[in-house]
Amino acid sequence: MVESTVDLRVVNARVVTPDGTINGGVAANDGVIVGVGTESNLPEADREIDAEGNYLIPGFIDPHVHWGLSRYEYDYHEGLEHDFETETRGAIHGGVTTVVNFLLQKEPYLPDMDFFKRAGEENSYIDFAYHAIVHQDHHVEEIPKLAEEGIRSYKIFFNWYKNASPELGIDHSDAGGVYKVLDTVSDIPGGVVMFHAENEDLAIQRRKELQEEGRNDLEAWSESAPNICEAMQIEQIGRLTEYTDSRAYIVHMSTAEGVDICKRYQEQGVNLHAETLPAFLSHTYEQDDLGVWGKISPPLRGEESKTRLWEGIRNGVIDYVGTDHCPHKLEFKEKDTGKHGDIWDAIPGDNNGIEYFLPVMMSEGVNKNRISMERLVDVCSTNNAKRWGLYPRKGAIAEGSDADMVIVDLEKSTVVDDDFYHTMEPGYSTFHGDELTGLPTHTIVGGEVVVEDGELLTEAGGRNYLPRGPEGVSLE
Repeated sequence: MVESTVDLRVVNARVVTPDGTINGGVAANDGVIVGVGTESNLPEADREIDAEGNYLIPGFIDPHVHWGLSRYEYDYHEGLEHDFETETRGAIHGGVTTVVNFLLQKEPYLPDMDFFKRAGEENSYIDFAYHAIVHQDHHVEEIPKLAEEGIRSYKIFFNWYKNASPELGIDHSDAGGVYKVLDTVSDIPGGVVMFHAENEDLAIQRRKELQEEGRNDLEAWSESAPNICEAMQIEQIGRLTEYTDSRAYIVHMSTAEGVDICKRYQEQGVNLHAETLPAFLSHTYEQDDLGVWGKISPPLRGEESKTRLWEGIRNGVIDYVGTDHCPHKLEFKEKDTGKHGDIWDAIPGDNNGIEYFLPVMMSEGVNKNRISMERLVDVCSTNNAKRWGLYPRKGAIAEGSDADMVIVDLEKSTVVDDDFYHTMEPGYSTFHGDELTGLPTHTIVGGEVVVEDGELLTEAGGRNYLPRGPEGVSLE
């Protein structure tokens, strides 16, 4: 039964619901969806938005961001507070309405949980949840208690970053450590182990050889961690996941080989799933103009991998897309050597991913007929909500779900220039200078129109930490 008068309704839309796309609209009251259907079946509202025949979709959920990673200007806690404000401001301009951030510190997490919750509640423009990176023995010991705090996903760098970025303080995780985490998490309802899958032992040798040859270009960065680095680790992860009867998730998968390996294990009934990034779906290492801005980890690959990643999304091998958004100020990213400076010294990671997430997926996916709008909603919203225990509160346009929605104009275009960004300044990304077609016109968070035609209409703070229990996040 819908309310007689509600806060908001959107009409004249192509509404993507869990049951398919309908022509009609949505009514929301007190931050919750109370009606989905034809306009005649929706209640009157204090405010009505005419979608003008455009798509109305659930807001994107970014399951992969790293707030507070820049150790160059702030300590971790200060950086976390800072990034929640700047980067989620970009999120709502780009149509992302929920985020799951990775916690990363050497110290135990549990004593700081009140701070982690407060950092988002006071500074974020959107609701948020957390993953925990378990890279110390005491982190592994914390896993059962972290689950009680609503964190049921735990990331391992297997075995990347001890040498690639020593300033992060991430030690190697060998097969024994991976086994222990998978085995522990297998007993946690909804628990998932997440993996950065690259073999650094091989990469160290390749990097040494390339540097001795005097190579200092984006293709050399790709060659320093070749496709086999990722394939080797995913193969081990698949076998260890099967052995422990646990659940594993490959973050930012970049290679054709990874698609093939994941498909094989999935067909064997192993709970091994994969995410990829907009950058891997759009760029290759052959784009010399990217310079050090194109240095991400794992590296950009060739055309074959890009094609196979799209195929993996279409056929269900890849069920999730995130951004791996790592905000750094430009001078720190480039290490003061410029856009075409030292590829080996520059910080690995893309910037502003959360703001270009939706426009890139619309432009490169739907508008180029690589995937349907419905499949795009699956991999960028609904599946992310389901995997991380947020569904159906998030990730669906359905009665009882949070009214987090985006109106998308598939014909609207923009060039990604300095004026595109609303995040940490100065803005830059691997998509800088590209034209993208398919943009949000309205972003609605908790039934509130927070961005309309590029204008910010709200302030940071007042958002919710989303603790994930055995049955996920409760509907409110």
